[in-house]
Amino acid sequence: MKILSHIPGWVRNKYFLTASFFIVWMIFFDMRDIASDYGRREKLKDLQKTERSLTQKIVETRKELDLLKTNAQTIEKYAREKYMMKKDNEEIFIMPPAEKSN
Repeated sequence: MKILSHIPGWVRNKYFLTASFFIVWMIFFDMRDIASDYGRREKLKDLQKTERSLTQKIVETRKELDLLKTNAQTIEKYAREKYMMKKDNEEIFIMPPAEKSN
């Protein structure tokens, strides 16, 4: 018991030992530890960002669908741009997009 005499009394206190054990357990070993919580928060932010972009795409698609349902010129434009359709007496020249220079 000579070793215990060199340890300060406040470290040997059962409440201090219990609280220390609890803190260490919660920080490192618990299912909801700090590192896992940080990772989950980052994943949540990414998912929310993806949700916002997908919601924006849904809004744009609904607007486009509404135009396609109501406007014949929009249907023709959509068919020409998306499916490369043409009229019988037309020729289509497809130009590659210009490369961006620095």
